[in-house]
Amino acid sequence: MPTTVKEGSLEAPKRESIDWRDPAFHNREAVDAELERVFDVCHTCRRCVSLCAAFPTLFDLIDESETMEVDGVAKADYANVVDHCFLCDLCAETKCPYLPPHEFRVDFPHLMLRAKAARFKERKPRWRDRLITSTVPVFRTLATPGIRQLANGGARNKALRSIGERVAGIHKNAPIPAFPPRTPRPSESTHTAPAHGGEAPIAGSATTGKVAVFVTCYGEYNEPDAVDDLLRVLRHNHIEVKLLASAACCGMPKLELGDLETVAANKDANLPVFLEAVEDGYDIMAIVPSCTLMYRQEMPLLFPQDEQVARIRRAFFDPFEYLMSRHRDGLANVDFEQPLGKVAYHAACHQRVQAIGRRTQEFLSLVPDTEVTLVERCSGHDGTYAVKAETYEDAMKIARPVVRAVRNAAPAAYGSDCPMAGRMIEHGLADGSRATHPISMLRQAYGL
Repeated sequence: MPTTVKEGSLEAPKRESIDWRDPAFHNREAVDAELERVFDVCHTCRRCVSLCAAFPTLFDLIDESETMEVDGVAKADYANVVDHCFLCDLCAETKCPYLPPHEFRVDFPHLMLRAKAARFKERKPRWRDRLITSTVPVFRTLATPGIRQLANGGARNKALRSIGERVAGIHKNAPIPAFPPRTPRPSESTHTAPAHGGEAPIAGSATTGKVAVFVTCYGEYNEPDAVDDLLRVLRHNHIEVKLLASAACCGMPKLELGDLETVAANKDANLPVFLEAVEDGYDIMAIVPSCTLMYRQEMPLLFPQDEQVARIRRAFFDPFEYLMSRHRDGLANVDFEQPLGKVAYHAACHQRVQAIGRRTQEFLSLVPDTEVTLVERCSGHDGTYAVKAETYEDAMKIARPVVRAVRNAAPAAYGSDCPMAGRMIEHGLADGSRATHPISMLRQAYGL
């Protein structure tokens, strides 16, 4: 008697651990077989076609094949699909009805990660990809006084950008991050800074009242003002703050490259720094959702038996998730001095997939005379996808609905929890306006 395959499940979906140390994980025949199996499931469903370029690429390959089925697609062409997946996780977390424990056990992003890792094992990536995913050494060099001015000037020079596209494969029109001059942060001289007014930290139901800020590569070198604003907002909410400026990269750029050994090395470098803070009673926070996601989801799935990783996962918070938790406990400062007016807020993919809800929108909406328009679509940036010559146009196509929504909202301010997504929207608008991180909007509302 044939069995009936159910779409979806009454059980909650669950991401499975990634056994990347198993030699079979990188075996090309095994990888291709799993790609073919999952592609066939996706072919029969197609509900993710609007999320990114990976699915249209897959479905075009199938529809244009002789059989119009997955068996008509050359396995060599599977790489075209893999190249368009930048591990945003939206398909798995918001669309797919076949995520485990469904019998089909489809986890498209982590299968793409496996394919990227297998390719990384087979051959060394091109030098451009190794370079743009080596964020700490590259950013540190480009942010050096003297070099910083040259880097920022070169990013604005059309002739140099055209040469960069031909030589390095960085699209001449891509949004390149700027490197502003760094100024001493409020807490750098003393390592820690007490809450505003010097009050002793008050723990909430899920928070300690003490936060160690993981500065991140992007926060350190490209968006230091957003980090400063986070420090000031936390202190204004009677939270003791501490900087973790000595931490290494979260590993997300190398994860997207499939370089899992470097991801592991970054984890090993960061764990002692994070654990010291946690043992001192601090929660951990970052202004970039991707960095938070790495330690709340990806590291625990890559290292499921590591209790230290699990301990860090439990201590990691999104900024507005933290503030809303404090608000529910009656511990947040809601004495605002300035309205924000109309705000267009883009919910970043890597924040959405953490399933924490619309905490940024909720907290900003506490500001009187503030109207928050929510935009829930991918910005297409991804960190590297939007700067590569071969994927820039696809990134802009993905960003188009987001840019249109922001433009139609006619806001007084707009921005995203992800600073890079904010810059992508700014790039798409091309009207001279500047994206503002929501935490910076909050600082403004407080009148700080």
